Amino acid sequence: MVAKYSSISTRKLPKALSVLTRDKTMVAISDYGDFHKMVKRLVMSGMLGSSAQRQFRDTRDMMMDNMLSTFHTLVTDDPHSPLNFREVFKDELFRLSLIQSLGEDVGSVYVKEFGREISKDEIYQITVVDMMMCAIDVDWRDFFPYLSWIPNKGFETRVRTAESRRTAVMQALIHQQKKRIANGEARASYLDFLLAEKALTDEQLMMLVWEAVIEAADTTLVTTEWAMYELAKNPEKQDRLYQEIRDVCGDETVTEDHLPRLPYLNAVFHETLRFHSPVPLVPPRFVHENTKLAGYDVPAGTELVINLYGCNMNKKDWEEPEEWRPERFVDGRFEAADMYKTMAFGAGRRSCAGSLQATTISCAAMARFVQDFAWRLKEGDEDKVDTVQLTSYKLHPLHVHLSPRGRKTSSNKIDRS
Repeated sequence: MVAKYSSISTRKLPKALSVLTRDKTMVAISDYGDFHKMVKRLVMSGMLGSSAQRQFRDTRDMMMDNMLSTFHTLVTDDPHSPLNFREVFKDELFRLSLIQSLGEDVGSVYVKEFGREISKDEIYQITVVDMMMCAIDVDWRDFFPYLSWIPNKGFETRVRTAESRRTAVMQALIHQQKKRIANGEARASYLDFLLAEKALTDEQLMMLVWEAVIEAADTTLVTTEWAMYELAKNPEKQDRLYQEIRDVCGDETVTEDHLPRLPYLNAVFHETLRFHSPVPLVPPRFVHENTKLAGYDVPAGTELVINLYGCNMNKKDWEEPEEWRPERFVDGRFEAADMYKTMAFGAGRRSCAGSLQATTISCAAMARFVQDFAWRLKEGDEDKVDTVQLTSYKLHPLHVHLSPRGRKTSSNKIDRS
């Protein structure tokens, strides 16, 4: 695929994604070319590159402190009831995405088209949840192209209504932050960076900010939730990770600086990407010229769908792939290249721009969670592995019992004002 890149670089989107992405006006979906190169440069320089990520380090650290503080409070208030991991992690990730993208943890915003102010929960519902649900909405015409001339009004109305609501909310958020920036009230953000790029249209600006919001708030949650599910389900592996953290950090709080010295943590992360692929089916690629792939003649006009789930469960490439086993990535039994065989972040020029942030947040969160608590699944949840949505969300949110390990935690929290 990488070698034949120029022949298969175009994405052919189903109708819903075409509408929601404003005909590929995004880094992740756009076809390789001048626009893609420009917007990827912007997102790497303004938010996701190593230099930009260093600027958001304090915000991520406070996010971790905030989650641990919430967990401790919930456990203290009701030690016998399982807590909903997804709700806590989702709220903090969305807060982080708003701060990085817009410069503020937005509590509410007035939307002119709605004629009222909407809450943060409504912002999340409209900009993230509704978009994910529309993305998996099925238009039967995608499977029968020769019948594409037949109207599917119910589907079209749902998708276009959701898209127009998303646009109204994003425009309101951007307008509100522009006023804060003009008054010198906003902290540095991705929006601030993009406003200095005169080549962007208003539509492109809006879509790039929205992409930063939804991607930070979605796939990282999926991977971390699955990882904590597996660790809670496998206490011996959780104990091994805890001991590694103890050996490296002692009584010191684990931070991002410790991550390079935690190989088993890294193995847990990559094994989760393999076993629970966040995006099990890559959006179809469109072959725009005759080419050869794996010995096959592939004619122009062919659509290719990469089945990452199938690749990561292939017994020719993985020993006992049906088992979640982080040890496959440690103990000297693997090559460094094995960690990239999962293809979770793609490869080559189209590799995921957010891989550094996703890896950092997920690994730092897992380390902090295991350092402070022993995790145990709610009784009966051991085999709840069904998935739903465009990314492979757990169908049933992770509910766990936490037992504090007796560490003192920081009281720092993200400024929510």
